[in-house]
Amino acid sequence: MAEFGLRETDMRGFDMREAEEHLKRSGRRMAQLVESVGPCQLQFTPPTFESLARSIVYQQISIRAARSIYQRVTELCAPRQVLEPDQVVAASVERLRGCGLSSQKVAYIQDLARHTLDGRLRFTQLPQLTDEQVIATLTQVKGIGVWTAQMFLIFALQRPDILPTGDLGVRNAVKKLYRLNEAPTPAAVELRGRKWRPYASVASWYLWRSIDPSGPF
Repeated sequence: MAEFGLRETDMRGFDMREAEEHLKRSGRRMAQLVESVGPCQLQFTPPTFESLARSIVYQQISIRAARSIYQRVTELCAPRQVLEPDQVVAASVERLRGCGLSSQKVAYIQDLARHTLDGRLRFTQLPQLTDEQVIATLTQVKGIGVWTAQMFLIFALQRPDILPTGDLGVRNAVKKLYRLNEAPTPAAVELRGRKWRPYASVASWYLWRSIDPSGPF
């Protein structure tokens, strides 16, 4: 077992430079992308309730708007700046809506809080699960789909081989990289991505950077 109880397949268990070299060997265009962007600088968050709640808030809105909303939610529920599930459950729907959350997102983060409080979702156990088990566990919560679970796998659990084939940014980046006429289907992204494994998470970071050099990832 890796340090802090994380699986040996997390990103603490390999050399990021080796991942970059592997991607360079995977093909000329990916090699050019890695060279142009430079060293991978993936930024990670702790695998906690707060990280997953934040990801729900950030769904389908601009980064700037999401930051503002999440700050107001934190100020409402967590004066000490650490958002906890009991605080979210205790807050009224009206007050959470007043922070800028939609009715759906209020329902989502409160459902996440209830799953956490009653033990259906145990964040301390997630690092021991396989990628597929993590996705199956997280998608039981309202508002958490495969994409959100994959983002949690990459940025919180530090899994190195996640390829979010349904992510529009990844698909557009593949279109740009390979000079395609249209964004490829998820299946086509999966096919192209086989040569990036076992470092698909790192490849995804480079793809995101290729279309948004200053993006949140």
